[in-house]
Amino acid sequence: MNKLYPDASAALDGLLRDGLLIAAGGFGLCGIPERLLDAIRDSGVKDLTFASNNAGIDNEGIGKLLRTKQVKKMISSYVGENKEFERQYLSGELEVEFCPQGTLAERMRAGGAGIPGFYTKTGVGTLIADGKETKVFKGPNGEEEYVLERGIFADLALVKAWKADETGNIVFRKTARNFNVPAATCGKVCVVEVEEIVPTGSLDPDCIHLPGVFVQRIIVGAPYDKKIEFTTTRERETV
Repeated sequence: MNKLYPDASAALDGLLRDGLLIAAGGFGLCGIPERLLDAIRDSGVKDLTFASNNAGIDNEGIGKLLRTKQVKKMISSYVGENKEFERQYLSGELEVEFCPQGTLAERMRAGGAGIPGFYTKTGVGTLIADGKETKVFKGPNGEEEYVLERGIFADLALVKAWKADETGNIVFRKTARNFNVPAATCGKVCVVEVEEIVPTGSLDPDCIHLPGVFVQRIIVGAPYDKKIEFTTTRERETV
């Protein structure tokens, strides 16, 4: 099975439609599948739901799709650096399901493992638990209340990685692994953009972060610009 595609548009051919639930890797601007997100923007599909730690920043990452009004709902844990996200949410244009960061990662991981739900203490007694089923379990500190969270089963997973071999075994670089692994596993179809393709068998099996069984399509997205969310400088002291 050939998993290599010439570009992002070709890799997404036949997969896109209005109303998709998409799991996207990345944290801020680190490890975001920017070529694939650009291709989704250019396709014109709309009413999308994204499960992602955040929505990038204005005009970067998922932020580009917010600008074009292609996103209907975000399932996110952090939204503080995107003014358009804030504007759409406060004006009622965008539905937001806030989710604690660890819970979001576990919801993706659970979906990838075929687990429809799990109980956690995170969010108990807060707005996060409103409308959700709760249950009392005997834990390490005696009987305590836990809230039921649902696994995420995405129609499509978009992932950014460092290297892949021709069979789809994936290696991430340092912190860019972030949400990419759980996002990849919870999608019915996983499309990965990488910086480099290496021959099958050249990757150390102990260094593979995502086995190729989870990956259906791959593109090479390089070269990439190393974007920085904030640049903070200080005046040089005079000698």
